[in-house]
Amino acid sequence: MAIGVSMGRPMLFRQTRLGYDSRPFRLWKFRTMTNERSPDGTLLPDAERLTKLGRWLRETSLDELPQLLNVLAGDMSIVGPRPLLTRYLNRYTERQKRRHEVQPGITGWAQINGRNALDWESKLELDVWYVDNRSLPLDLLILLKTVAIVLRRKSVLSGAGAELDEFWGTAGPPLEGPRAFPVDENEPLPDAF
Repeated sequence: MAIGVSMGRPMLFRQTRLGYDSRPFRLWKFRTMTNERSPDGTLLPDAERLTKLGRWLRETSLDELPQLLNVLAGDMSIVGPRPLLTRYLNRYTERQKRRHEVQPGITGWAQINGRNALDWESKLELDVWYVDNRSLPLDLLILLKTVAIVLRRKSVLSGAGAELDEFWGTAGPPLEGPRAFPVDENEPLPDAF
């Protein structure tokens, strides 16, 4: 209701992400940003579109609750590597692509070991570590630590992730371009599809 009052409809944000075996699926989250655009029609940067309510939802991870629908649909698991933007697929090394050997999760090994405070290479290496070491006891440990981290709001950056650089891979960011492109519901599929 608070999202509807402060930002209007839609209240849910959906976006194509990559899941098991790099297959695309529609991820659901509570909406945290407006769809404000510049005079030329391009989306404003994420940090400018993130609302106060959206920041709080991200800091508390409540924006992730609709992903339980993705779990029920079989697209996600409770624990696994976080599903990332489709445009990252062609930027991964072969080792980093291994993160798609398991279902993506609402929480994961990288989330309890630094969350958004980690650099991309560290996050992706933790994802691959999880793939190689996954087990029921590890998943239970991740769930317990997730609760503690969310309650303490540990490793949440001041911009609630809206000011993070996107993952550029080994090539690095373009010489003349943004650090990150705005997150859009209409994220295109990578050329591999």
